[in-house]
Amino acid sequence: MVTMNSKAISLFSHSSSLVLLPLLSCATSPESHDQKKSAFEFLKHLQGCHHGEKVKGIHDLKKYLEHFGYLSYSHSKNHTHANDDDFDELLESAVKTYQRNYHLNATGTLDAQTVSKMMMPRCGVADIINDEQWSVGARPGAFDLETVALHEIGHLLGLGHSSVEGAIMFSSISQGVTKGLHADDIQGIKALYNT
Repeated sequence: MVTMNSKAISLFSHSSSLVLLPLLSCATSPESHDQKKSAFEFLKHLQGCHHGEKVKGIHDLKKYLEHFGYLSYSHSKNHTHANDDDFDELLESAVKTYQRNYHLNATGTLDAQTVSKMMMPRCGVADIINDEQWSVGARPGAFDLETVALHEIGHLLGLGHSSVEGAIMFSSISQGVTKGLHADDIQGIKALYNT
């Protein structure tokens, strides 16, 4: 089930237009998706990495997992390893948690499926969202504006991300698909507003 945010009610009335306006301004971006490089392109060369290895770019993986809440060196005795390229136990544990969250085989190794999932655009990453192709309705290579807007409205209402892939509040959005409310989204709203 989705998680809740108590600040959402006050944010909704004041910031719904602030969230939707940048999305609408991106809808007419003339650049082609093929001309742009994903912000997560660095993950490709890390495919196959596992515990015990030292590979250039692992520190970027650590930043990625820390940014999305899977990893925290600040509460660990391994704080000195936060910016190095060592695939340590804490990183392996974070990768396993990520894999379990996305219903992948929790090996702790950066297999092809894990890297592919990590490279998908994520909610809240403005440099990805503001550089993508937009459409209204499902169109290959483009993100459905209404699906993204519905997801962001869910956040404004207080919903967090869901681990249910069919839910509008799932943490990543695929190109070429449209989504509506899922039973998990509805259950989250009912729990949040006691209805």
